[in-house]
Amino acid sequence: MNNRYFQPESLMMSHGYKPALSEGAIKCPIFQTSTFVFNSAEEGKAFFEVAYGQREKEPNEELGLIYSRLNNPDLQILEERLCLWDEADECAVFESGMSAISTVMLEFLRPGDAILYSKPVYGGTDHFINKVLPEYGITGHGFTNTQSEEEVFQDLKGKGLEHKVKMVYVETPANPTNALFDLEECKKIADRLSTSDKEVVVCVDNTYMGPLWQHPLKHGADLVVYSATKYIGGHSDLIAGAVLGKSKHMKRVRTLRTFLGNMAGPWTGWLLMRSLETLKVRMSKQAENTVEVAQYLSQHPKVEQVYYLGHLEEGSRQYAIYKKQHSSAGAMLSFDIKGGEAEAFKFLNNLKLIKLAVSLGSTESLAEHPATMTHSDVSKEDKDSIGITEKLVRLSIGVEHPSDIIWDIEQALEKC
Repeated sequence: MNNRYFQPESLMMSHGYKPALSEGAIKCPIFQTSTFVFNSAEEGKAFFEVAYGQREKEPNEELGLIYSRLNNPDLQILEERLCLWDEADECAVFESGMSAISTVMLEFLRPGDAILYSKPVYGGTDHFINKVLPEYGITGHGFTNTQSEEEVFQDLKGKGLEHKVKMVYVETPANPTNALFDLEECKKIADRLSTSDKEVVVCVDNTYMGPLWQHPLKHGADLVVYSATKYIGGHSDLIAGAVLGKSKHMKRVRTLRTFLGNMAGPWTGWLLMRSLETLKVRMSKQAENTVEVAQYLSQHPKVEQVYYLGHLEEGSRQYAIYKKQHSSAGAMLSFDIKGGEAEAFKFLNNLKLIKLAVSLGSTESLAEHPATMTHSDVSKEDKDSIGITEKLVRLSIGVEHPSDIIWDIEQALEKC
């Protein structure tokens, strides 16, 4: 029994926590404190030496508690538990998904560099790449899932960027179209662009799949980012982000987080620990519901096309990627409603059970209009080329009874 390998969902209630250190409390308390008392000046010195990278930890030495900007029991235990799902070396939790994404980009990119990114990406990420990073002399160059490895490389070469790329940033499945990108191919591109004195880092936004249905580190990624607000939090009651990966990269991410001060607080850490206990149960139910919803939509006369991983054509390139990288079709889908913005808005305005709101991955079903909401700031050229049209509606399926979700969709479509 002592040698038993427990699955992550079995460890979410206990991993990393020692009740004896907290008066025997079965759940980790909220450590609502800014600073921690040292037993001696020598101990404080030793803790800071490790925290600021002045020396490496000794074997079996743990980084002592110093200050909640550097470490806090709620965050430390949460980060250890998140590592179990993705089998990551380390994890760092942030105050939002964009905080996690922007910190990674600012750490690994410098003026004169370029970032190669998949299209589409979340609207906030698109804005940061195309509106914020250029202010720092950093160029963004997008590629789509219709391009081959060689086409991407030749495109970069044609623009004189092949020697400037320092990061390949991939969001797969893509928000909001569910477009898939082959992570092993992305790693090959990164390796091809790397040199003896320049490593091109592969970072993957895995928010759409959560920690359950896809594990990018197993397919060549160096770093994984999440909006932990979504499936990890799962209850629409917190904002958080997370970065996971190899120790050599995470050391840099953690250091910048320390000095930007954008770590999550203990209350958020505690809420996320609570949410991790039901992560697999929630996500499994959401995926089951989505199968039925997607099937209904695919047969509705007012729906032109459904973008759902479970409906990919067998034998297609997208299907091959799906089978290689995913254990589920997930709980996100989009569909084109016949008509345009007016019909999409009429559908959204007549929903009764499903909530008209941005975000995703929560227990309640959510609907939104990407072209005018989450992706409103994406250029018209990009919207047109990647299918973010006025007729596109995005759904995040929750844990309600599937017949109720379908009833709501049916009555709203009838009013279009």
